[in-house]
Amino acid sequence: MINQNLNKGGSTLIIKVNEKIKDNCDTVILAYLDTLEGLFEGVDEDVLNSIDYLIKSKQFKGEYKEIKVITLYLDNNLKNIILLGLGDKETLTGQRVRGAVARAVKECEKLCSKNIQFILDNMSDDFVKKYINYICEGIILSVYKFEKYKTSKRETNIDSICINCKVNKEEINHLVNEANILASATNLCRDLVNEPANKLTPIDLANKVVEIGKESNFLVEIYDEKQIENLGMKAYLEVAKGASNPPRLIVMKYMKDIENKDNILGLVGKGLTYDSGGLSLKMTDSMVEMKSDMAGAGAVIGTISAIAKMNLKVNVIGVIAACENMISSNAYKPGDIIESMAGKTIEVLNTDAEGRLTLVDAVNYVIEKENVSKVLDIATLTGAALVALGTITTAVVSNNDNFYLQLEKASKISGEKIWRLPNYPEYKELIKSDIADLKNTGGKYAGTITAAVFIEEFVKDRPWIHMDIAGTSWSEKEFDYIPKGATGEGVMTLYHLIKNS
Repeated sequence: MINQNLNKGGSTLIIKVNEKIKDNCDTVILAYLDTLEGLFEGVDEDVLNSIDYLIKSKQFKGEYKEIKVITLYLDNNLKNIILLGLGDKETLTGQRVRGAVARAVKECEKLCSKNIQFILDNMSDDFVKKYINYICEGIILSVYKFEKYKTSKRETNIDSICINCKVNKEEINHLVNEANILASATNLCRDLVNEPANKLTPIDLANKVVEIGKESNFLVEIYDEKQIENLGMKAYLEVAKGASNPPRLIVMKYMKDIENKDNILGLVGKGLTYDSGGLSLKMTDSMVEMKSDMAGAGAVIGTISAIAKMNLKVNVIGVIAACENMISSNAYKPGDIIESMAGKTIEVLNTDAEGRLTLVDAVNYVIEKENVSKVLDIATLTGAALVALGTITTAVVSNNDNFYLQLEKASKISGEKIWRLPNYPEYKELIKSDIADLKNTGGKYAGTITAAVFIEEFVKDRPWIHMDIAGTSWSEKEFDYIPKGATGEGVMTLYHLIKNS
């Protein structure tokens, strides 16, 4: 059984597997896959007759995400029957199951349902074992809302959902538990990214990670500005020095594979808790959502929380160079030459290309000080990623085919889409400076790639992946299990990458 706190006035959703809700059930969801024939054990005969009529009259065809609602008077109570189409087996994926389930749950919310039975008696054992985790994820992710600062909250009506299937619950409990942890970690990421910048400064973020570390059981180390200076993280500090809120370097350590102590994955998340663009000031419309410029950090925090709660036998070190990019008389300027922790000099052409400056010092830190064996950075880095791939797909650049293939496999499990961009040596020519080692922009062409290869200059000989989630970490509208605002992109893919590596 899952008790899922929804963070809305303390309300709690209870998800049960094979523990029947009886008299207080007001809504039943019946799922159809591939065929409109199916045996639903314990379903009232009047319900089955009504369904039979809808099917024969072709008012319900079982197409993917098709919803049909029947309201009947049964056992002296009104009861809603939701018919949910899953389409056909050939096109079914975990992500599609998650989306269909989310559609059904949102229909339950419209109907003000409180106690729901989700009946899968007509599904094979193989179906249930393959998709039960996606079903639970769809439920938890779809009821997420960020209304922390509203005086009147839209709390969900749903109190409990019972999933009934033929598979013994002991056989799938671990999948249900993992789904709960992973969906909750995604919602944690969403919460962090949705927080306004005046409520989540770099210090606030650091304090929050300390709390999460204690709850999830991983080690957290926080470095203040003086300690960051002593580490020689000069590029990072250049970005931070225009802000009145000081930076914090956040290091998360989860080391549980003692037998392979040298096999360590370094996760680096961009942690700009606010980005004004600096002296290369953004337009107002572009600044409104810049509280989300730490979505990469949110993904890393959510991922490490999930792997710790699942007690995976892995070694992961996460690093976030948290700061704000602001305007002041002390802010760094276009035309400046700045230094980095690695010793390379950088010509600043645009102060709004700041994320890569913080990332390269964080990458160098995790390699030099923590001796990780491979590195993955995740960041809301470039508008060019939106131009190239829109809001559907995350752009990826890598220097290692095997590492990338592991990420690709993980993305297919998670349902979070990725696409690998080329990494030819010629792109590095675009970031060469006439007066320094590098320049922080490569011009108007191939912006996502040149930003990535700038970071690559600091990864040394380590296998490396860069994920640009500028388009996928934020949604302008709500659909299926994706809310309006922060999406939590990256948590599930990174989790499955780590779990299966």
